[in-house]
This record gives sequence, structure tokens and C-alpha cells, in this order.
Amino acid sequence: MDLALIDFDHTVTTCDTYSRFLRGVATPRQQAGAKWSVGPWLAGYRIGLVSAAVLRTRVTRVAFAGRDAAEIEKAARHYADEVLPGLLRPWMMARIAWHRERGDDLLLVSGSLDLYLRPWCERHGLGLLCNRLEVVDGRLTGRYLGGDRGAHKAADIRAARELTRYPRIHAYGDSREDRPMLALAHARWYRGRQIA
Repeated sequence: MDLALIDFDHTVTTCDTYSRFLRGVATPRQQAGAKWSVGPWLAGYRIGLVSAAVLRTRVTRVAFAGRDAAEIEKAARHYADEVLPGLLRPWMMARIAWHRERGDDLLLVSGSLDLYLRPWCERHGLGLLCNRLEVVDGRLTGRYLGGDRGAHKAADIRAARELTRYPRIHAYGDSREDRPMLALAHARWYRGRQIA
């Protein structure tokens, strides 16, 4: 049995699913204020001054602080069931099916949210390492449990799996955050192309 490490956004999907989910659950007030509360951070990200992890942390706080956890979880399940299927890359779904047929251990490793990734992974037979939102008394705090995990993918993988027990490791990614994860693998796929 091999291990397959798979990033989600822009690897399994054609786009960033987290930003789409955020737009779908943002309140009208949040949407109206986004230009000022998130806009400068987004501009900094686009020109390389702000990391993906910093941007995610900022927008997560803005979008989720004080929100009802059950309401957001319900929206996330709907998103997993109704929206994600239309965003999947057929060739990556074929790769996932190939690994599953071989009996490989599949692990989705993402900077996106467990609220919609968990039901998706359960449906497709993958384990999951990703960002999880903190809940206190039924309300979201706007913070991640254990901090943003995007930059810690390789460390989280090592903590979750004994890598030496796998004869071969395959990794699929598309971003700078994925490079340490790709470095763990024997067979590496970057932006849809095999690089090793």
C-alpha cells in the first residue's frame, strides 16, 4: 500500500473553494465591508507581500467571528454536496480512483476548512488534514484550532502517518505551500504535471 498526499484547491478543484465558500456564507454587512476589511490584504497577497496563510487567517476572522457554528456547518454540508462536484478536475478524480482501486492510503492535505472537506472526503474515501475552526459555546471565534495549517502540511503529515511504512509516496500540489509536502514523495505532481 502506497500513500497519496493530495492538496485540494487548484489541485483537485479548478479554483479556490475557500474564497467561494466565504462569499456564500458572508452576511450582507460583511460583503459591504469586505472592500475595506479584506481588500488591502487581498491586494497584498496578489503582489506577493502577504502570504496565503496570513490572508486566510484575516478573512477567517472577518467572516466567522461570532457566527452560529451549526448554521455555518449546515451551509458547509450544502456546499460540499451541491457546489464542490461542479468544481472538480476529472483527471484528478481519475487519479484518486486509481489510488483507491490499488488500496492506497489517500490523505487530503489542505489549507481549506474541514466543515466542507470532511463530508467530501468521507464520500470519496480520503483521510483529511486541514484547517479547523474554533467553536466556543456554539459560536465560531473566527480562529483556527492550532493555527493555520497551510504552512505546516509536511509536519502534520509526519505527525499523522509513519512515512517509512509506505513503499512509495505520491504527492499532488500546486502552490508554494505544497512544496514541503511534495518533498516527502517519490512521485510528485505539480500543477497537473509529473515532476519526479
